[in-house]
Amino acid sequence: MGTIHSFFVCKFAASFTFFESKPMADLKYKRILLKLSGESLMGSQKFGITAEMLQHYALQIRELVELGIEVAIVIGGGNIYRGIQAEKSGIERVQGDYMGMLATVINGMALQSALESVKVDTRLISAIEMKEIAEPYIRRRATRHLEKGRVIIFVAGTGSPYFTTDSAAALRANEINADVILKGTRVDGVYTADPEKDPNAKKFDKVTFTKVIAMGLNVMDMTAFTLCQENNLPIIVFDINKKDNLIKIVHGERVGTLVEG
Repeated sequence: MGTIHSFFVCKFAASFTFFESKPMADLKYKRILLKLSGESLMGSQKFGITAEMLQHYALQIRELVELGIEVAIVIGGGNIYRGIQAEKSGIERVQGDYMGMLATVINGMALQSALESVKVDTRLISAIEMKEIAEPYIRRRATRHLEKGRVIIFVAGTGSPYFTTDSAAALRANEINADVILKGTRVDGVYTADPEKDPNAKKFDKVTFTKVIAMGLNVMDMTAFTLCQENNLPIIVFDINKKDNLIKIVHGERVGTLVEG
């Protein structure tokens, strides 16, 4: 009897130790929406997608998944197609916007392949029906994928013209009840002016929605920004190309600029 008792005590202790070792307790954010620009996939190229950048993002995202973070991603299409190109070519606005949505699908498929190559389970979810390559967007299904530990990649923007991928990020983040939007850029936060043009520009560690609007700071387009403000959804603007920034953010370290109420 003593042997059986000892066996169950040991089993309980082992399972308890395993539970205690999970790192979720010290995480500031449990469900995030990561906004990536299409240009972030170009690397040093002038357009297109580079294998190095895909691998860079895939490995960083895998680290988040291994921590137990629920990750959703919205990716732009500017590395393949931009609206301004449509204007110069005579393509009307609505047609051009739909072409841009299709560019985000190409980027989403590339990122999905990169993530699956490092053993991350993913789902590609499109706002425009294309059942052969992506699931249609259904809010409850998307949330369930997150709960099961799958990374979801939202593509095709909102599915409607006249809306940017920033707007898609704000909309989806609110719909899935994300804790924060992490906007990955090539600069390390929000500045009083463009730091690449003005050497005297000062960086904000933290700024309110109201101040961003009053100063005309460039965080997101106004539709997306207002949606976040109305729903008290914080935004962190940070340098996505610096390794470990994502891990530091979810652990609550001060990285980039936090925009909140």
